Amino acid sequence: MIASATERARELTILVVDDDDGDARSVQRAFKSARIINPLQRACDGADALDILRGTNGRTRLKSPYLLLVDINMPRMNGIELVRELRLDSNLNRSVVFILTTSSRDEDMVASYDLNVAGYILKERVGEDFQRLVDLMQVYWRIVELP
Repeated sequence: MIASATERARELTILVVDDDDGDARSVQRAFKSARIINPLQRACDGADALDILRGTNGRTRLKSPYLLLVDINMPRMNGIELVRELRLDSNLNRSVVFILTTSSRDEDMVASYDLNVAGYILKERVGEDFQRLVDLMQVYWRIVELP
């Protein structure tokens, strides 16, 4: 049986990788208010995200398909280090990653795109209107086929 676009969207888990509780809650509220039923999971930094994606250190492995929303500035392992590690891991190198950050530094943007992120989104541009972010995510996973 071939899954419809709606069924595929329901299967997609979104992993929010952000150490800021307020930002993570804002993303969760925006998805909830848009009535998006996709499961959201949170990691507090890159090392935590790797444990979730690999199923290590007592964490349950996140199953495909999934999409990551990753902050750059985090303790232990920042977002760029996380994406670099993902690209080196043959089991995770196809992970779809959007950077969601406060960093407007050109160096961070270039480093992110050099690691083949799907998009670089500034939190300040999204501001209080996380609905635009939600809309972008909805369109993305409805029209893009994920492995």
